[in-house]
Amino acid sequence: MPEERDSKGPTEAAEAQLLEEDDSLVRRAQGGDARAFEELYRTHVDRVYGLCLRMAADRERAERLTQDTFVRCWEKLGTFRGESRFSSWLYRMAVNVVLNDQRSRKRRHLRLESTGDLGSYGRAAPGRKTEELIDVERALAGLPEAARTALVLYGIEGYKYREIAEMTGLAEGTVKAQIHRARKLLKEALHQTDEGT
Repeated sequence: MPEERDSKGPTEAAEAQLLEEDDSLVRRAQGGDARAFEELYRTHVDRVYGLCLRMAADRERAERLTQDTFVRCWEKLGTFRGESRFSSWLYRMAVNVVLNDQRSRKRRHLRLESTGDLGSYGRAAPGRKTEELIDVERALAGLPEAARTALVLYGIEGYKYREIAEMTGLAEGTVKAQIHRARKLLKEALHQTDEGT
C-alpha cells in the first residue's frame, strides 16, 4: 500500500514555508529587529531590483529605486497589516516608487526643456549579444515609458488591468491600449533583431 503524502506539492509546501518565514520576519522587523529586516531584504531584493530594472530600463536608476523601495519599506513597515502577502505589499510599493520617479523625471525634463537647458543625453549601446533573453530585455528597455510600464506590470508582474489603472492613474482602456502598443512594438523590435543577425 502506498504511503500517504501531504496534499501539498513540493512547490506549494516551499511557498507556504516562505510565507510563514516572511510573516515571522515582518513581525520581528515591525518590533524594531534590524536583522529580521535584513533577512527580508535578502529574500526580496533580487525580485524588486528586476521589477525596477524592467520598468526604469536603466541599471543605475534601478539600483537607486531598489534602495528607495527598501528605505520606504522600513519607514512604512508599521502600516503593514498582513491583509495580503508581504511580498505583494513590497512589490506594489516598488511599483509606486518607480512611477513616482518617472513622474518626477517628466516634470524635471519639462522644466529643463522649457528653459532650453536640456543637453543631449545619449546612451551608449551595450555590446551585441546573441542570447534571446538579452534581446527581449533590450527590446523591452527600448519601448516608450508608458507602454513598457503597462507591459511589465501586466505581462511580467501579473497585475490586472484594473490594478494597473489604479497604480498609474490611467483609464483601464488606456492601459489595455498601452499593453497592445507595447506588444506590437516589442514584436517589431525582436523581428528587426532577428533580421540583423
